[in-house]
Amino acid sequence: MTTITIIRTDGLTKHYGRVHALDGLDLSVDEGQVHGFLGPNGAGKSTTIRILLGLARKTGGSATVFGEDPWTSAVGIHRRVAYVPGDVSVWPNLSGGEAIDFLARLRGAHTKDPGYRAERERLMTAFQFDPRKKGRAYSKGNRQKVALIAAFAVPADLYILDEPTSGLDPLMEVVFRDEVQRIRRAGATVLLSSHILSEVELLCDRVSIIRAGRIVESGTLPELRHLTRTEVSFEAADDSALAGIPGAHDGTLDNGRARFTVDSDAIPSVLPLLAQRAVTGLRIEPPSLEELFLRHYGDDLAALQRAEQGAAAEDASAGTRASRRAAVKGSR
Repeated sequence: MTTITIIRTDGLTKHYGRVHALDGLDLSVDEGQVHGFLGPNGAGKSTTIRILLGLARKTGGSATVFGEDPWTSAVGIHRRVAYVPGDVSVWPNLSGGEAIDFLARLRGAHTKDPGYRAERERLMTAFQFDPRKKGRAYSKGNRQKVALIAAFAVPADLYILDEPTSGLDPLMEVVFRDEVQRIRRAGATVLLSSHILSEVELLCDRVSIIRAGRIVESGTLPELRHLTRTEVSFEAADDSALAGIPGAHDGTLDNGRARFTVDSDAIPSVLPLLAQRAVTGLRIEPPSLEELFLRHYGDDLAALQRAEQGAAAEDASAGTRASRRAAVKGSR
């Protein structure tokens, strides 16, 4: 079976003066795939999405959606795309229901059609959304629901979701995941940009991690898990149980359980040894998506924490100096 590529970028760059928002981005999303697009604010996710939607012009490289240039073919592409941003604004004087219908009409829906009305009603019930209120009265979460209901109520070939669950409570996040699974079963393609790693881990077939405008890792979760270590634990009376295990790292004994980590591709060689030792209560925990993410951003987070600690220390020192000056002034 021939694989159809829905989104493709090769060496994509976008410069804003001296700032390189994208610096040679290579991304490929195949038909019927839910593709996770991960990275913190400033990594280039939203810039990539703006280029894919034809809202920003690339500086260099190439980008195609359905095989077409999104800058020159935006109208045709948008007929086949549903987009949900992470910060939704709605018309203050329109009700939520009117806003949903207006967005649906922009995508070619006939809002009097019984099929559309039934789907709209189903989604509003699932998302516990009151369509009668004016837009000005909606919270961030309810504004997000307007965009999600409008997106899911009208079938699309491609859904581009940029932090779509921002502002939703955990129950509504479950509803969102159910809807993504539904459109996937219908054959749609999804590009999901998210900060919620557990959400991506549950939904996505493939993941791409972006850093400083480049893709630094891409693949299925099983393919990427070889990049980090797997944790192995079992019941043990003392730490001698950890002796002689090839490739073991970070061995500890805690509350009657021996724990160590091992490179994921070395697990097949470790298990026979543990079987020979007749260990009990064996647990093997593969690395999570969070660990894969932190592999690339751990240094950045550590630097941020050091900066915050330094700022806090400086503020405390400034406060002490101010107190001393006040005390001296009061004694005069």
